[in-house]
Amino acid sequence: MSIQLSVLDQSVNPKGRSHQDTILQTVQLAQTAERLGYHRFWVSEHHSHPSILGSAPEILMAAIAMKTQRIRIGSAGVMLPHYASLKVAEQFRLLDALAPGRIDLGVGRAPGSDQRTAQLLNPNRYASDHFPQQILELRAWLSGTPLPASHPGAGVFAYPQSNTQPDIWILGSSDYGAQLAAHFGLPYAFAHFITDGAGVEQAMDLYFSGFKPLVSGSKPHATLCVWALAANTHEEALHQFNGRARWKLDRNTGKIGPLLSPEEAAASFTDVEWSVVKAMQEKALIGTPQSVAQRLEALAARHGLDEIVVITWAHDPQVQEQSYTLLAQEMGLMGQPLASPRLAA
Repeated sequence: MSIQLSVLDQSVNPKGRSHQDTILQTVQLAQTAERLGYHRFWVSEHHSHPSILGSAPEILMAAIAMKTQRIRIGSAGVMLPHYASLKVAEQFRLLDALAPGRIDLGVGRAPGSDQRTAQLLNPNRYASDHFPQQILELRAWLSGTPLPASHPGAGVFAYPQSNTQPDIWILGSSDYGAQLAAHFGLPYAFAHFITDGAGVEQAMDLYFSGFKPLVSGSKPHATLCVWALAANTHEEALHQFNGRARWKLDRNTGKIGPLLSPEEAAASFTDVEWSVVKAMQEKALIGTPQSVAQRLEALAARHGLDEIVVITWAHDPQVQEQSYTLLAQEMGLMGQPLASPRLAA
């Protein structure tokens, strides 16, 4: 089976490295992903998060746009309830001017932070209730379609305008996002890496069965964002997974901090924790490039997908880049032709 591979990078904070180096590494990784033949490169939005430093995806995307030529660039995502739809539309229309036909606007309604931080970003506690309305506004402002005369934004346009436009994606880890994406006829990305796959079957079924074409002939387009790590040997992959395992154990007890090295993480596990880690290893998409590729292809086939987005955390950026390189080689991404910009309808 031939599937496209894409990348989600969260600018994870490795213990002992500067935050500046981490952000610059994300830009470098985008260049590597383009060279390897990955289809998209997405970045996330989190706030006051000691583990994840990507707080402003639109700014990071602009930096990546200036360093790449082919790869699609996107947010996974903009946490829309924090912001005015018009401002987001303007930001992404500007990004599209910088990288015509290469911009994805992935949006979510989760805070990407704790509730106190979320309130500092937007004091309106009920902002997420307006998420569907904001999607409609974004769709109008990004496409240049006038809003109804009854809308406060009637006659207002998001500039700059051009002959291309960003693609809107609905992101989610529950049934809500799947149903909303289906209702509006938009692409959908399920955050498999957040739920460890829980709920994916139902979400995908709801999306594909409930999809309403936005225009005649449009078809559902979905993907999974999956955590995976490939290494030259299975043992090396297990070793590199230690940092991610330590983070997950700590997160489950309310402790969130920088990503530890695999050596420091392994030294910290108690006997009881090791038993939990071994169970995590059994479930995780880690191993040789062949085994990881087979599992990714099986996931895609099970859900009728032609694309998978891979997220990989590693304390050492070279380990992260090697994982993406091994997968690209195993899945035949190397040397793909450059994609032409997609014109707006």
